[in-house]
Amino acid sequence: MSGLQGERPLPQPSISSEPFWKSGADGVLRIAQCAACHRYHHPPQPICPGCRDTDVVMTAVSGRAVVAGFTVNHQQWLPRLPPPYVVAVVALEEDLDTRLTTNIVGCAPEDVTIGMRVRVVFEPAGELWIPLFEPDPDSNPGPAPVPGPRDLAAMRVRPMVSTAKFEDEVALTGVGSSTIGRRLMLDPLALTVQACLRAIEDAGLTIEDIDGLATYPGAAGAGMSEGGVTAVEEALRIRPTWINGGGETPGPTGSVVAAMLAVASGLCRHVLCFRTVWEATFASLTRSGRIRPSGGGASGMFEWRAPFGAMSAANWIGVNASHYFWRYGGDRATTLAPIALTARANAARNPAAIYTEPLTLDDYLAARMISTPFGLFDCDVPCDGAIAVVVSALDTAFDRPKPPVLVEAVGTQIIDRVSWDQDTLTHEPQVFGPAAHLWTRTGLRPHDVDVAELYDGFTFNAVSWLEALGFCGIGEAAGFLEGGKTIALDGPLPLNTHGGQLSAGRTHGFGFLQEAMLQLRGEAAGRQVADARVAVVTTGGGTPGGALLLRRDA
Repeated sequence: MSGLQGERPLPQPSISSEPFWKSGADGVLRIAQCAACHRYHHPPQPICPGCRDTDVVMTAVSGRAVVAGFTVNHQQWLPRLPPPYVVAVVALEEDLDTRLTTNIVGCAPEDVTIGMRVRVVFEPAGELWIPLFEPDPDSNPGPAPVPGPRDLAAMRVRPMVSTAKFEDEVALTGVGSSTIGRRLMLDPLALTVQACLRAIEDAGLTIEDIDGLATYPGAAGAGMSEGGVTAVEEALRIRPTWINGGGETPGPTGSVVAAMLAVASGLCRHVLCFRTVWEATFASLTRSGRIRPSGGGASGMFEWRAPFGAMSAANWIGVNASHYFWRYGGDRATTLAPIALTARANAARNPAAIYTEPLTLDDYLAARMISTPFGLFDCDVPCDGAIAVVVSALDTAFDRPKPPVLVEAVGTQIIDRVSWDQDTLTHEPQVFGPAAHLWTRTGLRPHDVDVAELYDGFTFNAVSWLEALGFCGIGEAAGFLEGGKTIALDGPLPLNTHGGQLSAGRTHGFGFLQEAMLQLRGEAAGRQVADARVAVVTTGGGTPGGALLLRRDA
């Protein structure tokens, strides 16, 4: 296939981005540049991120670039844009730190390589011009320079501002989940209420004891929420003294961190945190026409992805996984498969998991490709379900019927850019900051961790967290995993002991927190890690992310 054949979604330009999308009429690519310090940046912003000068102009560039990472998409995400097609991140010749997500056209997908020199070609779309890239026949022979990995030693992790830790003032006292399954065809609020009431009961509390509500991502569409705090308050009539809901947190469990801050400050005593997904039912209702998809141009982060058919995190993270393998070696069988196979083996011990049937390496490798290097079993399972957690003041925690789970440390700092394509390409974005920050707030170290519950929206996410947290060196995951021996239930670092999102279901982070609590309380029947005292939990699946280090009372 020499190019994309079909109808691509169009961007909805903002005031700042409109000059970019309209600049290709003369065949010239233009990038935002600071008139004061001459720094390029993308996407366009009204201020220079370097010197903070506001004199930003759209400047003509050569249109030549290098492929820094790519994925061959095989999934039909869009009805009028048939696969396969190549989604790539290209770094501009003028500045390798300025990159575009795009499509590679003019060659077969199997001919695309990292380091390939490419040049811009524009596809007209009304008044807009979509920048695509094709192999550059006039370039110098041989691969071009490729953006290097982030200098981890230069990361600016902020030191603790006080020796007093807010983590020491709280405990996790209750956890509950609704029924979790595929296409339950239930009102999502019913799932939320079920999980919330179970968590409150688990904590030995009543609804009247709850004085705070926190959730992620708030009132969101596309099967990602039950309606947020407003919907839950209307259903339960808690009359909270404090509420919190939104998507811009350090991962989904950022709502739990917010609850911890509210409790530690003395504003609340018991905060109910909840997370609901009903993606499987939403997708079914959309396909049947009972829910109509929203129209309009692509905006927000999808302004820079939807026009190129990069509709899924499988595409965005697949680009980074390709760069990882190119730079460090390893392959699907040695680096990704152990994550998927371990998850399935653990799910077989979890009666609440969605997929429990045996999965072999041959099964994994034979599965249909979604977006290289990810096949079907590299991707998590959309589902319906809700999970709730109660955050309580520490001085109340030991009066509860279950042993409290204590929070040793949080990792929340942003270090690399909050972007899928402009900074970290070697790993999932937004793992290095929270991971480094976590270890500055505790005397514990990776070797003290007994259980790791690491976000696995895709197998590569878990690989990224393993390396960022220091369980192995950068680029050393394949050797560390030893085919899955290291991360098995009886291995030195049991991973995603409930089956993770790859097999237990995509509950967007809260499933990992629930499993960590069960493990530390000794309640993970059939899959209990012996004498589990310390657990690490990560959530995010991209930008931004967060980490929690939990422990049981000594």
